[in-house]
Amino acid sequence: MNEMAPEIWVFFSVALIGIAFLYASVGHGGASGYIALMAAFSFPVDFIKPTALILNIFISGISFWYFKKHSHFNWNLFYPFAIASVPAAFLGGYISIDAQVYKIIMAFFLFVAILRILFFSNENRENQTPFKIHLALFIGFLIGLFSGMIGIGGGIILSPIVILLGWGNMKEVAAVSALFIFANSIAGISGYSFNNYVELDSFKLIPIALIGGFFGAVYGSHKISNTVLKYILTVVLLIACFKLTFI
Repeated sequence: MNEMAPEIWVFFSVALIGIAFLYASVGHGGASGYIALMAAFSFPVDFIKPTALILNIFISGISFWYFKKHSHFNWNLFYPFAIASVPAAFLGGYISIDAQVYKIIMAFFLFVAILRILFFSNENRENQTPFKIHLALFIGFLIGLFSGMIGIGGGIILSPIVILLGWGNMKEVAAVSALFIFANSIAGISGYSFNNYVELDSFKLIPIALIGGFFGAVYGSHKISNTVLKYILTVVLLIACFKLTFI
């Protein structure tokens, strides 16, 4: 983990808490945000991936607990995605790719995250189309594979897809995404650890992220507004995308 001056470490910690808060409030673990933040602070690539997955497990777990507590979880919407995505995430976590290719893939998915935050975070549309299990299995496999490869839980991709297909409203999607991310992140870090060493420093950021994750999950499950925070996060993601792509 990077050695930072105390004042820089404070700024990093505050940003980490804010990202965890925002993502947990919409049922996500925050991996894409953590990736952006750590990339902006020049953390090594081999540290970013496992750390993002580890933080994902804790934050998405908290988020799922609170969304389920308020009766937003739909098991029938969850399990087809999970059946296909979890083994694919394990496989993706085991796959090692070139650092430059990894950066390009991360930048792409961060751009997807920007679109998700800008255009789908306030979506509350009710179910409109029949649920297709075969399509859900195929989508789950693809999301799981790429999520395991780049170190995210996949919820940032799953949410807009489910909403666009009309398979669930925003609160249902948040609850499903949280458990989806939790399961994929465990599978991803398991696959990664089979072929790579996970530094103990990756666990040091958990208490910091948990602060934001806890409050985000509590308030998010009660329909708080994230308008200001989502634009701040969008700027962070745009900067990270630029850095990953061109620097």
